[in-house]
Amino acid sequence: MREQQKRREHMVREQIEARGVQDPLVLEAMQFVPREKFVSSDLAEFAYQDRPLPIPCNQTISQPYIVAFMIEALAISPNDKILEVGAGSGYASAIMAQIAHQVFSIERIAELAEFAQKNLEEAGYTNVHVRHCDGSKGWKEEAPFDAILVSAGATSIPKPLLDQLKIGGRMVIPVGPDLGTQKLLRITRTQENEFEQEELTDVRFVPLIATLS
Repeated sequence: MREQQKRREHMVREQIEARGVQDPLVLEAMQFVPREKFVSSDLAEFAYQDRPLPIPCNQTISQPYIVAFMIEALAISPNDKILEVGAGSGYASAIMAQIAHQVFSIERIAELAEFAQKNLEEAGYTNVHVRHCDGSKGWKEEAPFDAILVSAGATSIPKPLLDQLKIGGRMVIPVGPDLGTQKLLRITRTQENEFEQEELTDVRFVPLIATLS
């Protein structure tokens, strides 16, 4: 256990803080959450390497740096309610749950939704709620949200997600072709029908699929 803690500390210092992530709440959360609990046991020794790792259903857990970068861009506060589209392993949910009041996480793939729920429960998180459904439609009954994190590449920004942002709320989302590099955007809702958009960096995510098969 102590060895994993040392690896986490090294990860935060060398892979995240050294590359420009400065939000103390994000750094503290990254140092606290045990990433090894969100991958299979045979990959635990690689949990703190600066790279994605495979999880079930041919998906991946994002590299630690990009998780920290995206969450810092959301500017989360302790009283915030967060929507996450693409629960994956539950790791990013756990990082946000360390900072925010409540996290509502959607996963399109049933097996992954169960995987994320199990990981979060075993790691002791009670303020994350996981649902298996179409993430592009958001979670209307829990809206509005202070921040929305989309962990899949969209070809365009889903309108239901824009509608579910509070005024002043932020959304971070990769937008671009289904295959290839996407632009990571930060969308801020400034008025009821007005949004500001910033390009943050280039990323590569699996596609956001808008309908259940």
